[in-house]
Amino acid sequence: MFTGIVEAVGEIMATEPKDGDLRVRVKTHGLDLTDVAMGDSIATNGVCLTVVGLPGDGYWADVSVETIGLTTVKHWKVGSRVNLEKALTPQSRLGGHIVSGHVDGIGRVVSRHSDARAERFRLKAPDSLAKYIAHKGSITIDGTSLTVNAVDGAEFELAIVPHTLSETIIGQYQTGTEVNLEVDLISRYLERLLLGEAAAQPGVSSHAITEGFLAEHGFTGKR
Repeated sequence: MFTGIVEAVGEIMATEPKDGDLRVRVKTHGLDLTDVAMGDSIATNGVCLTVVGLPGDGYWADVSVETIGLTTVKHWKVGSRVNLEKALTPQSRLGGHIVSGHVDGIGRVVSRHSDARAERFRLKAPDSLAKYIAHKGSITIDGTSLTVNAVDGAEFELAIVPHTLSETIIGQYQTGTEVNLEVDLISRYLERLLLGEAAAQPGVSSHAITEGFLAEHGFTGKR
């Protein structure tokens, strides 16, 4: 688990195809790895990766075919900059929100403009994720915990303060940039919980939660 508070910006130093998937080497720059061991997790642009090698100035990690297909890892190349955060410990401050490091989909920057000292970004999420994004709710963008300032369909806005712009890779985003999205963990579990006993039925998914479903199971006044 993570908090979405980026600790350092790293750099992709190597990408090596391995029997259909990928092994990557990440240089961590300012991230202290003295307390990191083999098998530990590090959020890399919001993707939870397991450390399989510690060469001294960073780490190696394996990336599965599924992760490559569902995240922006497919765009990584030597020199790509990535947000880094070590796994949460019981002593850590939860400065952001609870982040799993399991990316839900890829979003795209629609626009960017200055707003006093901050930068305001408008992003578009996949339509399937729109229902999880709420005004003043939390969302993780490339591993950074952020607050949603406005929502319009599958598009949403973020106001990024100067500190976040300088300490993460968000400052390099331009129109068209693709980013990893992780929606609020609680919303995903709440959706599953609303299915109730129907969740045990084969083939039933979150798409089954409609206004009619909620009414039938007593969640609204309509029947």
